[in-house]
Amino acid sequence: MTEAMFFGGHDAVLCDLDGVVYAGTEAIDGAVPTLRELGRRGVPVVYVTNNASRSPESVADHLRGFGLEVTGDQVFGSAAAGVALLSQELSRTGTRSTAAGTAFGGRSVPAKVLVVGSDYLRGLVSEAGHEVVTTAAEHPDAVIQGFDPSVSWTDLAQASYAVNGGARWIATNTDLTIPRAEGIAPGNGALIEAVARATGTRPLAAGKPEPVLFGLAAQAVGARRPLVVGDRLDTDILGGNRAGFDTALVLTGVDTEATAAAAPADHQPTLIIPSLPTLLAEPTVGATALQPERSGSHDRVV
Repeated sequence: MTEAMFFGGHDAVLCDLDGVVYAGTEAIDGAVPTLRELGRRGVPVVYVTNNASRSPESVADHLRGFGLEVTGDQVFGSAAAGVALLSQELSRTGTRSTAAGTAFGGRSVPAKVLVVGSDYLRGLVSEAGHEVVTTAAEHPDAVIQGFDPSVSWTDLAQASYAVNGGARWIATNTDLTIPRAEGIAPGNGALIEAVARATGTRPLAAGKPEPVLFGLAAQAVGARRPLVVGDRLDTDILGGNRAGFDTALVLTGVDTEATAAAAPADHQPTLIIPSLPTLLAEPTVGATALQPERSGSHDRVV
């Protein structure tokens, strides 16, 4: 169990990245010094991201470029969660997706998976024992879709053909937008919408706002009362609330005080903070409380 406390007795930070620590290639003002100071105080900081295009070590390297001391073990991403959900779904429906493959005609045949996303996501799918395919003509058993800037109309069309042909459909995450230095850009959720319109169906999703990533991150540092910090109500805040943790909406990314006030109860944060440096003070200084604090035990995550 962690010992260092901050910001009203919380014992760890479960921090989003895009819109909180950086926007595109630029660090957000005050974020890096704040995270470094929390580390100096002995407060564990872990990063929970729906970015499925990069490995944890690649994300850590990006953060080190801003001057943060981060290892891949501190990064929890939606790509690995998506592949785990993919394997679970294929196993549940009778298409085993382990390295042993599926018994077919006396030989082992791995499940075929059409990957829409990054090379990193393809690698994870392959490591899980699946056969990665690139077209619907190869009759994939499943489609997994994650964000990558290189995803094209052709990729989305192949995913649509495969889903319409009966393939199971898994999404690493459903973020509609991504903050960039230039502004707000379409995210994986926007690309999922294109396939959804073409197929009349919706994927199973693995990343935020599902609570699993938050629970794993809290357990990794032994936190009992972590604070989830993010800029999106529909992923960071909803997911943290579902995990039973206190949540802080930071106003440096997508959502605002106005959208928080208008949001459903399960999307509303415990606190609203203008930027990360507010975490170095007490919650009564610079933070707006919207909900009573939660118990924050990760034992509540299922």
